[in-house]
Amino acid sequence: RTRNRSPGTGKHRGDAGALQLQAMNAEGLHSVPLPGAALADELDKRLLIQLRDGRKLLGTLRSFDQFANLVVEGCVERIIVGEQYGDIPLGLQIVRGENVVLLGEVDPAVPELPPGLVEVSPKEIKQLLRDEKEMNKLKATLRARMDFLDLE
Repeated sequence: RTRNRSPGTGKHRGDAGALQLQAMNAEGLHSVPLPGAALADELDKRLLIQLRDGRKLLGTLRSFDQFANLVVEGCVERIIVGEQYGDIPLGLQIVRGENVVLLGEVDPAVPELPPGLVEVSPKEIKQLLRDEKEMNKLKATLRARMDFLDLE
């Protein structure tokens, strides 16, 4: 039983935690939202969701659970290559919470895209993305081959 007690006191740690919560509430910190409450505010709003692998999803948040898994309706993947972009329609998606890096509401009063970007078809943007990946792979290969040269 001694391991459940705070060192140097006769009180259980749970008692100290309860006292600490009471003190926090007395100081006016009770306005801090519960962990799931932040997502509840985003329900039925259009969101931009950035995933761990760099993909960006746009859609309407319909539901979530305690693990921050998201149900997104009308979801599209936005791909930007250079000054061109395309939206790939995905429909209804379930996004695992551990893959979400950030999410935020898209303000309907502000244009979604900065000026200068040109929309292309999903087929074109996929081809541009493949070409960009191939070019990056080629650049990495050339750098590796030229690594023996000390150009600096």
